[in-house]
Amino acid sequence: MSHTILVTGASSGFGLMTARALAKAGHTVYASMRETAGRNATRVAEIAQWSENNDADLRSVELDVQSEASVAGAIAHVLADAGRLDVIVHNAGHMVFGPAEAFTPEQMIQQYDVNVLGAQRVNRAALPYLRKQGKALLLWVGSSSTRGGTPPFLAPYFAAKAAMDALAVSYASELSRWGIETTIMVPGAFTKGTNHFAHSGKPADAHIVAEYEEGPYAGVAEQALKGLASLEPADADPEAVAREIVRVVGLPHGKRPFRVHVDPSQDGAEIVNGVADRVRAELFRNVGLADLLTPRGRG
Repeated sequence: MSHTILVTGASSGFGLMTARALAKAGHTVYASMRETAGRNATRVAEIAQWSENNDADLRSVELDVQSEASVAGAIAHVLADAGRLDVIVHNAGHMVFGPAEAFTPEQMIQQYDVNVLGAQRVNRAALPYLRKQGKALLLWVGSSSTRGGTPPFLAPYFAAKAAMDALAVSYASELSRWGIETTIMVPGAFTKGTNHFAHSGKPADAHIVAEYEEGPYAGVAEQALKGLASLEPADADPEAVAREIVRVVGLPHGKRPFRVHVDPSQDGAEIVNGVADRVRAELFRNVGLADLLTPRGRG
């Protein structure tokens, strides 16, 4: 079955890989990004050409997850253009790297705004339609860092991703009776093939950074990055995340997994998440709300 899908943060990385893979699988896909008439104009042209060359239905749409007006406009455009919306892939995000102390509160707010509030803006714009439709999928692109190994100097990103995961878990039970399904995709730390680390933000307080770099934490940043890369198998392919998303989207409604891990480095997140998700299910059964674990409207 072909679906109409919106992918946030689709100008590069997992977002662009996923948008292309879904379009190749026969879906109508809206690759959303900021500044489609500005710095991403070249990407928009590339997507249009790729779509034509591959006989796929991949379209670009302007969407800045940090702007409520932009989000509302994007959702309205998709609904007017395609006539429906079946799947939202919450992928937009940004990574920062450096000592937690050196990030200003404003920088921390920025991390939460992109990684957490961005998804909330999209949900608030789309859910009134999706709830009325009675059948949809929210697919959240999380991170193994929320419960796996957490190397130093990624605290703002880890904290924001953990908040996003918690939001996704809560939304799952609050939307299931509306027929809206939830899957949380959990990629590991892919250090090659994406621009996460290459384009990561830096702390604003250079003085504090220097104290860490010249003090007892000298060399820790380099070792953390080197260590992460060493854990990653040589054949680790970030496209595997896109392929798993295509697989999940293609499953029948009501049969999709709650959580999927794609972590070649095996940092332990799958083990810890397995326990947490089991405890969650047990609680729902114990309080008489087991039906919230499965979306209505299977088919």
